[in-house]
Amino acid sequence: MTDEQILKAIQSRAARIAVGASTVRGRGNAGTVAASRTFLRRLDLSQFGGGAGVSFGEALNRSTEELRVALPRTARHWGIARKVLNIFLRDCLYTTYLDAVFRLRTQEAAFELPLDSITALHLKQAAGRGALPPWPGVRHVTPSLSARFQEAATAEAARMGIPRVHLDAIWWSVSRDDDAA
Repeated sequence: MTDEQILKAIQSRAARIAVGASTVRGRGNAGTVAASRTFLRRLDLSQFGGGAGVSFGEALNRSTEELRVALPRTARHWGIARKVLNIFLRDCLYTTYLDAVFRLRTQEAAFELPLDSITALHLKQAAGRGALPPWPGVRHVTPSLSARFQEAATAEAARMGIPRVHLDAIWWSVSRDDDAA
């Protein structure tokens, strides 16, 4: 898996988390969450980093209008598009502060895969029939069971050439995107 593919998965996860029903609630907004997530997954974030030759404000205005047009007809409001875009961009920015101060990236390889029914299903499929025990649900995960699933995650991540923590973004978000490539 390439760095570009990992970034795409992380951007997809950020879009999924930033835009939920509460973000766009209101009459006439059916389909807005899905349309917003699709747009944000494909948004060129480099234009907001100052390297594209346009100001942040220009990129924000252009992207707001592009998102507004991408929304369902009844939800094509500038304010909704701007709110969605601002929440997404804010969430993308916030992670850098924590990493910069606490140097979390230096331990990227040690991070575990968050276990849940989605990641467990993918791990069981990757490991092969009978290699892992039945998934008991998060409430019933023990340290030893977690270790077995983390070992499987490490093996699958190594096969893909990525740290295991990124499997979550791939399986939890990208694999659930309607337009996943």
